[in-house]
Amino acid sequence: MTTPRVLYLIACAAGPATRLVRLVEAAVADGWEVCVIATPAAEAGGFLDVPAVESASGRPVRSVWRRAGEAKRNPPPDAVIVAPMTMNSVNKWAAGIADTYALGLLTEAVGLGLPVVALPFWSTALDAHPATRRSVRTLRDLGVHVLYGPGAWEPHSPGTGGEQVDSYPWRLTLDMVEELAGSRP
Repeated sequence: MTTPRVLYLIACAAGPATRLVRLVEAAVADGWEVCVIATPAAEAGGFLDVPAVESASGRPVRSVWRRAGEAKRNPPPDAVIVAPMTMNSVNKWAAGIADTYALGLLTEAVGLGLPVVALPFWSTALDAHPATRRSVRTLRDLGVHVLYGPGAWEPHSPGTGGEQVDSYPWRLTLDMVEELAGSRP
């Protein structure tokens, strides 16, 4: 019997997170054991349908560090997807700020050399800030596969994010993580 591959899905507080169950179901169908970690803002802000995500993954959604002395709650990941990734999270992650459980896991995943795929979601107004593009470059330099730019995901006009939620390209993340995880030694 083979051990299932473990995929961590990190969700930030952006509109597409309301449809995260689509990615969870697709990953499970592709043979992944899925552990969902939400930023505190994503969970507390109502961006996730927590019962649906937990039902689809078979595991509780996590958003906070475990307590001292508490056993680890999730098996170690074989790959990581962060989607949707917000401008706030990309900038903190690239700066090495790990002030949430989600950002701590992302920072650690890079250090462990795990396949990491990130799918952003922000407006052209947020994209215009120089820190945003600099942070994307930093993450790419660290080996993170940021699906940003022509042929992947591109920023939307301010005020139109809600119109983009249903067409958010979840499948791109799974295809990329499959390609990366398949090429690991």
